[in-house]
Amino acid sequence: MASTKASFGVEDFEIAADPKPLLLRLFRPETQDPLPVVINLHGGAWTKGDLNECRARDEAIAEAGIASAALDFRHGDDGYPTSLIDINFAIRWIRDNAVNLGLDPARIGLAGQSSGGHLAMLAAMRPDEPGYRERTTGDPDATVSCVAMTWPVINPLSRYHHALRLRSSDDPPGWTADIPERHDTYWRTEANMAEGNPMLALERGEAVRTPPALWIQGTPDPIHDYRDPESAIDGNEPERFAARYREAGGEIELVYIEQDGRAERSLAPLTNFLIARLNP
Repeated sequence: MASTKASFGVEDFEIAADPKPLLLRLFRPETQDPLPVVINLHGGAWTKGDLNECRARDEAIAEAGIASAALDFRHGDDGYPTSLIDINFAIRWIRDNAVNLGLDPARIGLAGQSSGGHLAMLAAMRPDEPGYRERTTGDPDATVSCVAMTWPVINPLSRYHHALRLRSSDDPPGWTADIPERHDTYWRTEANMAEGNPMLALERGEAVRTPPALWIQGTPDPIHDYRDPESAIDGNEPERFAARYREAGGEIELVYIEQDGRAERSLAPLTNFLIARLNP
């Protein structure tokens, strides 16, 4: 028997106006019960994209009975850490407005794809980071219950070096044409790429939160699934991060899917994880 998909409504909110409008699009299943919610973050190498790119994930999450909130955070020339400031604020804004929105403030998750996956994990790990809390709102709590990532750029510094190495080879792949420059636009310095880095934060022994996590990885995917030659772990970046996360006391599931059609293939494991963690 096919599972029943929840019907949902869609509503746009401007949750902050200064220095730029911060827009949030809420996909909410039609029910009177308070719902868990996932803040959904688009990819684009920290320099492009918008909340419309989250729509397939938003709809799948809402059909699974969980609200999904796509966020139009700052990126590109606005530079690090503006994205994290906006995400941290959005978590607190949802918690502060949960009753009016029909949401459960105790069940908030984060999800993100590619660079959005990096941002989701970094925001989840550092809810109390002073540099991410520039915007103010009523509720001070920016912690989340879980974080789900699809092929995240978990280590901006190693991916930057990875792209530069490949671009200088005899047969550079096309994806390396502008990736280093896009890193430069947002991060500006390698020091920032190292500081705003979930992988290196764990390897530095930084005191971080480690909520239950999911990493969905397409294969083969040389853009996100590669080995950093500076890593002490004999494995690619997904295995390296999973090992470090578990060492820090976190629980993380690493799921591999075929690269061809990965966007569609990722929806089932993504929603299954969110149902288990937010809507058991």
